[in-house]
Formats: sequence, structure tokens, C-alpha cells
Amino acid sequence: MKLGEGGGRLTTADIRVHRDAGILAHTESLRSVYVDAFCAPPWHEDEARATGFVSRLSADVRRAGFTAATAVCDGEVVGFATAWTTPAPFPTDRCYPQAAAGLGRDRTADWLCGGREIDELAVRPAAHGTGLAGRLLEAVTTDAPEGRAWLLTSVHNGRALAFYRRHGWTQATHPSPGGKGIVVFLGPHHPARSLAPLPL
Repeated sequence: MKLGEGGGRLTTADIRVHRDAGILAHTESLRSVYVDAFCAPPWHEDEARATGFVSRLSADVRRAGFTAATAVCDGEVVGFATAWTTPAPFPTDRCYPQAAAGLGRDRTADWLCGGREIDELAVRPAAHGTGLAGRLLEAVTTDAPEGRAWLLTSVHNGRALAFYRRHGWTQATHPSPGGKGIVVFLGPHHPARSLAPLPL
């Protein structure tokens, strides 16, 4: 899960939680936030990825446990987060195989399946330093089953790693220097936090 957070001056926003397809009313605004957050450094994604995100959102809202949060300031969506319940058996598409390889079969099933998986977290550049990303993360994890929230992110983005650690998240996988760089983080109330292996 990427973190898109730039620089700016916002200090207040209303956080709204969504549990169903009502979030789709904000599709164009979400795409705009995605572009602002991820098409600039350090992610350098092209706008096709933003289009892909909003295209799959219509399917994502039907996932078990779907939870999203939007941050609205003066009527404008300035940030969002999306999450859902990780199914069992553990998925094998996208970056999931890297997570499973890092944790092993048993830990993957025990720690991740049935937990609240954070998929995306993004805020407009103007919201950097306001605490908005942390508020969005809290909004989609506060009722995670037994505190079992988790996410994937890139080990190559030091800012994202520092953000999650600052908010009490624990890195649970540690790829080799030649690895692809996807790491698992466990939320601050995840019961397996103390069992997560330390880096060598």
C-alpha cells in the first residue's frame, strides 16, 4: 500500500467513513487525489494507474469488510483511504506472493487472512504535515477485527516507512537487498506485532 503525501498548509478536514458503493459518487475526486499523490515523486506513476484504481473501485466496494474514508475540506475531497477484509485462501495476484514469501504460509494465513487490509492511502500535496494521512489511516483501521490491520508498501520509500513506524506500525518482513522491495506492516493493535521478525 502506497502513501501519497506531499507538502502544504491544510489544517482541518472532515473525515467521512464509507462502507458501500456510496463512495463511487466521489470517483472523479478520488482519481484527482490519486494523481496528485502518486504521479509525482517518489512514486512517479502514470495517470493510467489512477484510471485503473477508480476502475477497480467499483469491484472493491463489493469486497467483504470494505471500508473507505474520505477527507473533505470546503467541499473538496483532499484525501482518502480504502481497505477490506483479506480473504482466505490468501490471494495470489498483485504483490501478494511477495508478502506470502516473506511471512511463510502459516504466518500469512494466521496474521493476514481475515484482517483489515489497507489498500490505498493518499492525500493532496497541500495536506502534508497536517496529520490528515494519520487520521485517514485511523478511520479505516479503528474497528479492524481483533486489531488485525495490515498493509503492503515499498521498502524503497523511506518517507512511507517512517510514517507507518511513527504511527505505531511494525514492519514484519525484511526483503533481501536484491528483492523486489515489498514489505508487510502490521497495525499498532495487531496481536502478532511482538512476533514479527527483526531485520538481520
